[in-house]
Amino acid sequence: MEFFRAGLWYRERLMLAANRIGKTEGVGGYELTLHLTGQYPDWWPGRRFTKPVRAWAAGDSGPTVRDIIQQKLLGPVGSWGTGLIPGDALERVVRSAGTADAASILYVKHKTGGISPLVLKSYEQGFESFQGTEQDVIWLDEEPDLKIYTECLMRTMTNNGMVMLTFTPLKGISEVVLSFLPGGKLEPQVSV
Repeated sequence: MEFFRAGLWYRERLMLAANRIGKTEGVGGYELTLHLTGQYPDWWPGRRFTKPVRAWAAGDSGPTVRDIIQQKLLGPVGSWGTGLIPGDALERVVRSAGTADAASILYVKHKTGGISPLVLKSYEQGFESFQGTEQDVIWLDEEPDLKIYTECLMRTMTNNGMVMLTFTPLKGISEVVLSFLPGGKLEPQVSV
């Protein structure tokens, strides 16, 4: 609940926690679904968008995005609409040309009558694929490298958008992790 509430005040948030505790489905996927649909429960303590949003969700590779993020949001292949995004909110799903059974763009009905586009991306596409467009919400499930993270921050900078990260720190105390810790930066290295 504290992670959700922090969305009121912070443009970038990290759920840094152990494996298998629900970061992907119960935190990142759930909050993203609320923003895409505008269907916030009465008890929701976090930020609320009053219009359709432009969003990205990204993970390590095409297959892991399909098997983790897409599965949580849409449900299993052949049963799309049984995941976190309700079936009646799915306007259209565009399939990916690169990964079998993968989606590349989801068009989600927002309660205001508009459409929220969600682009599914992978880090293996490189930081260049994260350039150029303004986004309202970006969810990074698994730790990105610093170049991708920085590009995502730039996409949300001029519109007061948000970047949510959900991951276990498998890379240790990386530059991305350090940016969320007290002090917020790498200490200069001294050689003697």
